Amino acid sequence: MKYRKKPVVIEAMKLTRKCSDVAIDFIGKENIASFNLGEFIEDACYIEIKTLEGTMRASEGDWIIKGIKGEFYPCKPDIFEATYEAVL
Repeated sequence: MKYRKKPVVIEAMKLTRKCSDVAIDFIGKENIASFNLGEFIEDACYIEIKTLEGTMRASEGDWIIKGIKGEFYPCKPDIFEATYEAVL
């Protein structure tokens, strides 16, 4: 059998150095295992998120998605673009 994913509206934001503080507020400190906001050019900018499947890393350029039950998880840009579209 074949199945189609139900249409669900989610909240998401792209992790960038400029919005890394906003991303921490979006996720909530209780859902973060560790982070590096990339204060210097050579530093990697990432946030390690506590997910239902364990700790996962969102790197600069990745999307951070808030799921339908309030959970957070990272998503690579190509997967995000293939799966989601903006809601007007």
